[in-house]
Amino acid sequence: MTIGTIILIFPQTNRGTRIIAGKSCSQFNAQGLFFHLRPKSISFCLMAAPGSSMLYSCLLFVATLSLQEMYRAKLASSELFTILGGFTSSFIFLMLLTFIGNYQETCGIRTGWGAVIFAEAVALIAASTVHRVCITTCFLFSAGLLYEISKLSGMMLSKSESKSKRY
Repeated sequence: MTIGTIILIFPQTNRGTRIIAGKSCSQFNAQGLFFHLRPKSISFCLMAAPGSSMLYSCLLFVATLSLQEMYRAKLASSELFTILGGFTSSFIFLMLLTFIGNYQETCGIRTGWGAVIFAEAVALIAASTVHRVCITTCFLFSAGLLYEISKLSGMMLSKSESKSKRY
């Protein structure tokens, strides 16, 4: 039973375009672009390649860190802003962890807990420049983010393993 038919045009480097027509499949993967074909609907999931994801996470890391340092007086002014300062520091943790993980994947180095500890140490130092309470809230928010990332990663890994066993 065919679920759907799709016609795709993808640019190639220095060769014009490549046309893929009439593919009937449940999932089509082309250069980080996933198409899930269902009866009567097509959903798109864009996944960045490790190189571009590394660049985006580095830019977001630098932007978040510089904005946090620019507004550290405002973030330390009240209790709610202090909690927000810890949350922005945990965002710094997330972006640095993404950068390190993508760098290690690009270089072929095995990822371990060292990347997590280094990213957390940098985020806690950034939080300490704002307020003492930001250190605690950054650690708590980072632990929550790390738990959710681990859970999401396990779910995606089990989904990909079950698809590879079917074929």
